[in-house]
Amino acid sequence: MEGNGHNPEASLPASAPHARRRSPLPLIIVAALFIIVPFLTWYGTWFGRHLTDEEVGQYLADQQNTRHVQHALAQVEERMSKHDQSVKRWYPQIVALANSPESEIRKTVAWVMGRDGSSEEFHATLLRLLTDVEPIVRRNAAMALVNFNDGKGRNELRAMLQPFDVAAPVEGTLNSVLPSGSPVTVGALLARIRRGDGEIQELRSPVAGRIQSVSKREGEQVATAEKIFSIAPDTDSIENALVALAFVGESEDLPVVESFARGDGSTPVRIKKQAAVTADAIKRRSSASH
Repeated sequence: MEGNGHNPEASLPASAPHARRRSPLPLIIVAALFIIVPFLTWYGTWFGRHLTDEEVGQYLADQQNTRHVQHALAQVEERMSKHDQSVKRWYPQIVALANSPESEIRKTVAWVMGRDGSSEEFHATLLRLLTDVEPIVRRNAAMALVNFNDGKGRNELRAMLQPFDVAAPVEGTLNSVLPSGSPVTVGALLARIRRGDGEIQELRSPVAGRIQSVSKREGEQVATAEKIFSIAPDTDSIENALVALAFVGESEDLPVVESFARGDGSTPVRIKKQAAVTADAIKRRSSASH
């Protein structure tokens, strides 16, 4: 026991000078694993790790590993930003990935495609992604289309400035309801719905922002497609949409843009300034067109 001053080694008989002691090797190996395993995990998932051309091709084809695909796409985007024309060899694979069942891949594809505003195949694919079932994919496509001087994503850009309604995917009893005022990220758990058969359906946020209102309380029944949450947009989404509308916005977008220019006590100064710049750009463009 600790604190009694007893030394276990002092009890060894003098006639046993070569008594076996436990080898420290297993402890060293375990200690090393605590360092090596996290490093390998980080090294294998960090998108900044350089990939060879062969690895980029392999990762783009590995749809069983979403992070591999995203890593390769991030590497392609980095090369595109440096005007590396060799990346065009992977354009057919990138276009094909727009059909991936994984929304994480589709949203990254939309983001990467915006880097080359001269690619007609990217342009056509982005127009198709404007009808994606996931809001985050549609929004990335709308912003990417700005680099093609295409304003067909204006409806999505305006939607980024307004509250987003989240409805129940199934009928059942509401549980684990996130309260009003809670900040949420894409994929955050908003509530659980217990169906009639006892199965639990998770309701996750399709957008980032802050819960503005909750129309149902814990334990209440909800119907399929019934609105439960209203999520106010986060600052990044607002700013991105305002910047995009500065290039493709039209007169009918002015009311919502100017509402941010006026703002209120909770509106960040940078949002007010960007909204004013965007409104001015839209007005000048509208005047020039007339």
